[in-house]
Amino acid sequence: MRYFIKFCYDGSSFYGFQRQKDKVTVQGELEKALSIISKKKVCIKGAGRTDVGVHALGQCAHFDLQVSIPVERLKKAINRIVAPYILILECKNVGMDFHARFSVKSKKYIYKINIGSFIPFKYRYYYFYENTLNLNKLRECADLFIGKHNFHNFVSGDREHFNGSIEDIEIHVNHDEVAIVFKGRSFYRYMVRNLVGAMLDYNEGKCDLFLIKKMLEEDHFNYQLRCAPARGLYLEGVYYE
Repeated sequence: MRYFIKFCYDGSSFYGFQRQKDKVTVQGELEKALSIISKKKVCIKGAGRTDVGVHALGQCAHFDLQVSIPVERLKKAINRIVAPYILILECKNVGMDFHARFSVKSKKYIYKINIGSFIPFKYRYYYFYENTLNLNKLRECADLFIGKHNFHNFVSGDREHFNGSIEDIEIHVNHDEVAIVFKGRSFYRYMVRNLVGAMLDYNEGKCDLFLIKKMLEEDHFNYQLRCAPARGLYLEGVYYE
């Protein structure tokens, strides 16, 4: 029987999402919990990976169990084991044709920036930005990223291709907090952090829009701008419709 879970986690407590030998990861902790509950080894398939220090408000995964467990009972059992840094928000049965990764239609990421006073206990959850932030410049730069592009200059590591599509980028301000919201289907390693870094470099006059546009349009032009810290990034949601 196949199960779907939606969950959140504090990324500062894990060495990323993907299981790794001798490292505490989100996937590893969930698999340990499910293996204890089912008394058999269980592997989960996540909607995507998050790096060290990146948080999630709505990560998703699926897994198969050879036994049938009522979903509410299963949810409570997992939460008892994985607390306090992981919380299962939803658990339900799905068809065997469902895949947490390949069935995804879009994802939403949020990058949080604090432009006010430094607060120590918030350090792991925001990028504390010390320069003046020009929201108009952020939006000018964000407009370049919307649509279909080759994001090779904004992705870390090798891939078969770097083509992706960003549906929308919104910028919200609430007092001293700025949230940059990205919505699209394909986000690759460090991509959101690199896009935010480019926006901040443009904000500080370290690059211009012509350079950023060239980075998007010319396949053989290799250039790297700032990579924003992991602690400000959240996987807000994964959408299947």
